[in-house]
Amino acid sequence: MSFSDLGLRTELLSAIADQGYSSPTAIQTEAVPAILAGRDILAGAQTGTGKTAAFTLPVLQRLSQNEASPRRIRALMITPTRELAQQVADSVRTYGKHLPLRSTVVYGGTNIGKQMKLLKDGVDILIATPGRLLDLVNRRAVDLSGVESVVLDEADRMLDMGFLPAIEQVFKLVPNDRQTLLFSATFSAAIKKMSARFLNKPEYIQVAEANSAALNIDQSFYWVDGPRKRELLSHMIDGGDWQQLLVFTRTKRGADKLAKQLQADGVRATAIHGDKTQNARTRALRDFKHHKVTALIATDVAARGLDIDHLPLVINFELPDNPEDYLHRIGRTGRGGKSGTAISLVGSDERQRVSSIQRLLNTKIPGKTMTGFEPQVRSGGNERGPANKPNQNRARRGGPPAGQPDRGKRRPARAQNRHT
Repeated sequence: MSFSDLGLRTELLSAIADQGYSSPTAIQTEAVPAILAGRDILAGAQTGTGKTAAFTLPVLQRLSQNEASPRRIRALMITPTRELAQQVADSVRTYGKHLPLRSTVVYGGTNIGKQMKLLKDGVDILIATPGRLLDLVNRRAVDLSGVESVVLDEADRMLDMGFLPAIEQVFKLVPNDRQTLLFSATFSAAIKKMSARFLNKPEYIQVAEANSAALNIDQSFYWVDGPRKRELLSHMIDGGDWQQLLVFTRTKRGADKLAKQLQADGVRATAIHGDKTQNARTRALRDFKHHKVTALIATDVAARGLDIDHLPLVINFELPDNPEDYLHRIGRTGRGGKSGTAISLVGSDERQRVSSIQRLLNTKIPGKTMTGFEPQVRSGGNERGPANKPNQNRARRGGPPAGQPDRGKRRPARAQNRHT
């Protein structure tokens, strides 16, 4: 199937061709016709599936068929984070460049006065985070009475971040006959309840097995005592000759601390999280994309919406409390059909989190140890780590392979499987 088979207009097809795309992804094939037909949709799609274009393209087409005068907000796209909002805004500009439509993006952490001025000039499409959107509504800088389409992108993350009250307020301000498009990487009871409240007889679209991680991501757990995680990570970076890795911590303070420790170990590392200024976050991401930084240390919220082409490796320095966050994390790699690697450094106190993740994925993820870093603390039950089993065939020092080419420095490590 080609994009022209989806019923898109010439201007959109031209913009798609400019990006080098020739055929739609699964989510685009399913969602675009349904949205063009005016139906509400509840769509499940992991990151890297082309979901942003799946709603951007048909929304642009529907708006272009009926131009409004004077210019007013007719499409509202809500995202949980500023990074994701910017990504969606980029998509709108990219695919709508041949259409007479105007868009703008608003989010916190930037000058609200400048945003109010842009809105005063009139826009057709507004991309926003919930908090800043309501700030602008309260200042009477935004009128949502003419909205025809509402998009909730990564709705599961918005619920996790406590944005439900804000979303409820927004839906009180938009017309009842609007079209609503809800996209979520995972499905939970809360998402289904949200759908029942805000969507009208939605078409259900699921392009992959619910709550499944990408099949082209090689996942593994490395058991290690908590105090030695940083040492093991530095050892892996050196031995694996890794050039680009995204590392997740649970807290902003932990991200800053780990970045400084890795820098002391000679690793080019920087942290990105909500306490950083927007300029600092933008600079950190730019340096990471341009390989000026090897390790980008991030919290879950900060990494949400990061768009990094061909990221080979994700490291969970600490496992998340919510197993669904694990899916969001590893979804940064293995995108667009590319292979990826996800490695988790797991301490004995995280065993329950391992179990929760494996239950969610309905699969066993290999548990391993690295020679010289075997855990001395019990990892659960009555079994001690392989350090106390001299006849085990243990991993060589040098770090596990992670999708990066072997530069010939050392032989790749062999890791021992261990039941988790």
